[in-house]
Amino acid sequence: MDRRSLRETVFKLLFEYEFKKDENIEVFYKESLEILEINDDEYLNKVFFGTVKNVNMLDEEIAKTAKGWKLSRISKVSLNIMRLCIYEMISVDDVPFVVSINEAIELAKKYDDDKAPKFINGVLNTVAKNKNLK
Repeated sequence: MDRRSLRETVFKLLFEYEFKKDENIEVFYKESLEILEINDDEYLNKVFFGTVKNVNMLDEEIAKTAKGWKLSRISKVSLNIMRLCIYEMISVDDVPFVVSINEAIELAKKYDDDKAPKFINGVLNTVAKNKNLK
């Protein structure tokens, strides 16, 4: 599976886990991979668990950057796309931040409404600038 497909799988897992937070994360992950008939992968594992474990920090970044938006008003799709991208920009060394942002925009085009890509692009570029990733 290529990186783009793995990233999309991570997004889907994060989105589903948003509604199943009461479940054991390890069991959820293992069962999800079995249902999807996907073998575990280092990137998939690192980004899924890293995003979930750092969700508070990621949400703080989003909240600081998305001025005038409460997290509760941001769609779960957009929120999880941004969480994934910010985690990837901060923690995955072999992915340039511009690739992370472009992939996030593509996910938004596929899974969210027409206004989401522009919003996500603005938030993520500001996070990258604030983190001196540019």
